[in-house]
Amino acid sequence: MDGSMDEWAGLVELQEKPKADEIAMIAGWHQWADAGAVSSGLPQYLIDQMGARKIGELKSSGFYLFQLPGTHDFLRPEVKLVDGYRQSLTHHKNEFYYAGNDRHGLVIFLGDEPHLNAETYAQAFFHAAKELGVRRVAGLGGVYGAMPYDKEREVSCVYSQQYMKQELAEYAVLFSNYEGGVSIGSYMADAAEHLGVEYFSFYSFVPAYDFSHLSQQLQGMRIENDYKAWHELMRRFNHMLHLGIDLTDLEHRSAELTASVEAKIEEIESKMPQLKVREYVESLARDFNEMSFMPLDVWERGLGDLFDDKS
Repeated sequence: MDGSMDEWAGLVELQEKPKADEIAMIAGWHQWADAGAVSSGLPQYLIDQMGARKIGELKSSGFYLFQLPGTHDFLRPEVKLVDGYRQSLTHHKNEFYYAGNDRHGLVIFLGDEPHLNAETYAQAFFHAAKELGVRRVAGLGGVYGAMPYDKEREVSCVYSQQYMKQELAEYAVLFSNYEGGVSIGSYMADAAEHLGVEYFSFYSFVPAYDFSHLSQQLQGMRIENDYKAWHELMRRFNHMLHLGIDLTDLEHRSAELTASVEAKIEEIESKMPQLKVREYVESLARDFNEMSFMPLDVWERGLGDLFDDKS
């Protein structure tokens, strides 16, 4: 790939380099593939829950557009004015946070998907990962689809090094055969392959329902913050990356989310029973192949308990 190491290094500012024995990174972006806020919301949640401290950033210069003809304010920063005076102005951010102990550390990256110079952006990102001592980078993405709201989310996977496939297959994932416009996660996987870096992205499918075929008066439904997807992804990351993060809060939020979707469907069903919304949602579950992640050591403990009870 083009570009000098000095160029990439000049785009990265690090105030601290962690000293843990093993350091992993979870990376998310405000991006195209961000259904359920999997890519943007989950990293911010982890930063807040873990009290992670900011340790650096990837400079934003040269990666973003102000506008394109016809986009109006889609790309522009947002401003808040009071009596003509600027109270705030948003800026693109690409920041590294850190939490951990002497043995295991976690770098959390939250950024804005670049509009320009993606190759240089990727090089700078992985330069920072190397400087921080990161062993493996886990990217995040979300994709909307018509799937059961109360079942385990499907997780699609892309990865950078071919030898990673056998291990990743143990995490109840589907290996993507997608063809089309590239997401930031797939782009980063390609860059990581050339650099010899272990990078993978987990894309969670997030429930979204289009009811237009039932009634033009009925709006669709989609989950904006899919805590169930967040929880299921973090179960995988906890096991793979040895994070030991307490997931009790996410487990509760996941259960509350499922209950709230159930209540919304019940409300629609009671007001417009002729549309058979529940029948439609239940039809999605009939042919759904639920893939639950169950670590091998959990099975072994369960079998051990079973045999202990019989002894």
